[in-house]
Amino acid sequence: MDHSTHHTGTAHGHGGASWPTAVKATLHCLTGCAIGEILGMVIGTALMWGNVPTMALAIFLAFVFGYSFTLFAVVRAGLTLRAALKVALAADTVSIAVMELVDNGIVALTPGAMDAQLSDALFWAALLGGFAIAFLITTPVNKWMIGRGKGHAVVHAYH
Repeated sequence: MDHSTHHTGTAHGHGGASWPTAVKATLHCLTGCAIGEILGMVIGTALMWGNVPTMALAIFLAFVFGYSFTLFAVVRAGLTLRAALKVALAADTVSIAVMELVDNGIVALTPGAMDAQLSDALFWAALLGGFAIAFLITTPVNKWMIGRGKGHAVVHAYH
């Protein structure tokens, strides 16, 4: 990766982010979302909560884990916790929101998925399928944002 790509997410100053940069940003987002969402589903199911509170917990934890990955990285790079939180919010909010909207929309629209248990193949197929579709939709969003110096582009200065 050349110097201009590393710091701005653009390739050779043409104003557009590279696809590998967008994919990496989206995988970062997907990892946090998946950990938080699966943990929320497990907790909600274990506590025998209904669909709405379980999904709300899963979405909340997806944001918490998604932000925390960036937060810890930029704190390690020397930012204060307050400054790191601002960077994490700027870097990840749109990406996580798109990821969660698409993923949870897929799960909600898959017949029977909302009533499926953690031990059911339908639950995992809907969730993993939702993650895959969310990744495909969120990657171009991240590419567009990074190419304009937004989203994950704000984190590159701290790596």
